[in-house]
Amino acid sequence: MGGNNKSIPLPAQYADWEQVLLDIDPRGNPDVVCDARELSKLPGASYDSIYCSHNLEHYHRHDVAKVVAGFCYLLKPDGFAFVRVPDMHELMQTVVQKNLDIDDVLYQAPVGPILVRDVIYGYGREIEESGNDFYAHKTGFTQKSLRSALIAGGFPVVFAGSGNLEVTALALKAAPSDYVASLFKLQGGERTS
Repeated sequence: MGGNNKSIPLPAQYADWEQVLLDIDPRGNPDVVCDARELSKLPGASYDSIYCSHNLEHYHRHDVAKVVAGFCYLLKPDGFAFVRVPDMHELMQTVVQKNLDIDDVLYQAPVGPILVRDVIYGYGREIEESGNDFYAHKTGFTQKSLRSALIAGGFPVVFAGSGNLEVTALALKAAPSDYVASLFKLQGGERTS
């Protein structure tokens, strides 16, 4: 979901899976060109998993529930969503601890330096070069707020964690199967209902 193009590697959990790429931007040659706020226009209960890495923050807060509900709609009954977003809580702590300014370099990435501003507002260079506002960040998440968004969007089971300036969450429509539990090395976790 929002993966840009298939040259970007997927997490190890998806080794040997068939990838169907959905993105709003046709430049990356996705399999499905679609705005994630309109997922209900696609065939429901069609996918085993949705991997959404650093995409959910590109929607206004009021649209996040619609996108997450779309994830539920697209997933098979035993399906799951694996979501990654920037961790605004850790970002704020890092900015204060290191006395960083909004235009200071936060870290180096393969694409070049990432500024504090890039994490808050979206990767400025991409927004500028593409001229597309959909690359801008329109909301932000902490571990608590991502869990809440996934629950509000219809996922009754959510496992979440954070680290390395990122929140990750595994959201399920039902209790995890043994396969999913082994895939993500689940040991307990939080059931929301």
